[in-house]
Amino acid sequence: MSSILETLAIVVHILLSLGVTALVLLHSGKGGGLSDVFGGGMSTSNLTGSTVVERNLDRLTVIVGVLFGISTFVLTFVLS
Repeated sequence: MSSILETLAIVVHILLSLGVTALVLLHSGKGGGLSDVFGGGMSTSNLTGSTVVERNLDRLTVIVGVLFGISTFVLTFVLS
């Protein structure tokens, strides 16, 4: 049972790390980025701040990042 829990924790951790990496790469830099491909640059006025897509991408990145941090602590306790 313990090895199943360890394997599950490692698999979840790897998936979350890949998710964080992909989400960070989707963020636009100074001159736009991959988020423009998915509608990040579709607003009529860029003076109003970030678009809905960018805000949702920010939220999703924070959520996955927090889950990644939690899974790091879980792995620390499971594997120790």
